[in-house]
Amino acid sequence: MKIVFVLSLFVSQFISAQIQDSVALDFRTYIGLVKKNHPVVKQANLLLTIGEAEVLRSRGNFDPKIELDYDQKVYEGTDYYEILLGTLKIPTWYGIEFKTQFEQNDGTFLNPERFVPDEGLYSAGISMSLGQGLFINDRMATLKKAKLFKIQTEAEQQLMTNQILYDASIAYFNWLRAYNELKVFIDFSTNAEKRFKGVKRRVEVGDVAAIDSIESKIAFQDRLLRLENSRLIYRKASLELSNFLWLEDNTPVETSGQVYPTSINIESVDQVLQITDLELTNYAVEEHPKIKALNLKAEQQEIEKRLTANKLLPVVDLDVALLAVEPDRFNNFDTANYKAGLNVSIPLFLRKERGDLALAKAKLSDARFTAVSEQVFLQNKIAGIQAEINSYAEQVQQVEAIVTNYKTLLQGEERKFALGESSLFLVNSREQKLIDARLKRTELYFKWKEAKANLFNVLALQTDL
Repeated sequence: MKIVFVLSLFVSQFISAQIQDSVALDFRTYIGLVKKNHPVVKQANLLLTIGEAEVLRSRGNFDPKIELDYDQKVYEGTDYYEILLGTLKIPTWYGIEFKTQFEQNDGTFLNPERFVPDEGLYSAGISMSLGQGLFINDRMATLKKAKLFKIQTEAEQQLMTNQILYDASIAYFNWLRAYNELKVFIDFSTNAEKRFKGVKRRVEVGDVAAIDSIESKIAFQDRLLRLENSRLIYRKASLELSNFLWLEDNTPVETSGQVYPTSINIESVDQVLQITDLELTNYAVEEHPKIKALNLKAEQQEIEKRLTANKLLPVVDLDVALLAVEPDRFNNFDTANYKAGLNVSIPLFLRKERGDLALAKAKLSDARFTAVSEQVFLQNKIAGIQAEINSYAEQVQQVEAIVTNYKTLLQGEERKFALGESSLFLVNSREQKLIDARLKRTELYFKWKEAKANLFNVLALQTDL
């Protein structure tokens, strides 16, 4: 029996000291820390950098390019050839490329087609595709898809950040729930201890039967057992919360007994998660970040389909350039000196191209079906969460009344027991009902807040903290 008293005193004082000497961490501050310092949030922000980098890289396909080719051969004192070719290429949006060149060649065994005036030869012209690549080509498609990908990364960054804030919110609510349950068992363990001592004194003076002492002791031991279990649950919830607490230098923070949650009502949850006064009846699901991302993927697939369809056309590449010894002669538009080339090719059966097109169409349809089905899923899920929130609001009101009534019954039963008009069994029974009701209240408040967080998560909202 002494061991029981020592254990109860130690556990109660230890937990009470932890709670009294701790620092409160409120929900708003906690979410602000998560959004500012959590590595996953920082990782999500990298998506924006990746999207911008993709656009920049794709624009590089349209950068002007300078090329210089120099080739020389000398053998046993003989200058076989010396070839110099400098080129400036300027790609444009459509399949047209402006090109200017300077060529200067010399040598004993120079290929005749390489003969140019001693001063060198200038040329200026265009290369263009009249079939494949005129209205869409790989460069155009890559840049278009990169621009869509950049917008898509913004939506995905919002989804990624929203998910980590949702997970962090659930961890905090679970931590608060465990903390409140711990306080319940601290209170009732103290009450059971007082009752046990009182019954023991009454047994000693012969006021009650000795069996009541055993019954009160069992009730006390049961409260201590549940107290220890609740302390373990609270510790585990604290460690779970630690997964979301980081310093600015990416150092994780582990919560200890010096940190405890503060009570938070539903209105405060709405304010922190910024879901207050949402007009969900007219909510535009197509503006949801996930739907946006899926539609953007479908648009990228549409570009891929157009590019694939374009490859059914024959390859018709034209290369035309005017020639002049001096660059300023191009102003006279002398078309007598020129060089031109034409390349035409087309597969006879187009089996690869037709297969690629069929595959691109299938992927496009798949992307569109996914977007449509996800839109319907979100609409139904939002409606379900709304119903869940309204139901928990009603249940909380009912459980509050139940707690009040059980508390009144327990107080009345304790007074009757003190007057010898009731039994310890009834007192313990009333107390157990009150404990269960308070735990149920804590659970319902947790589920109510969890439903609010679910709404925040499904709508993919972001806080401005």
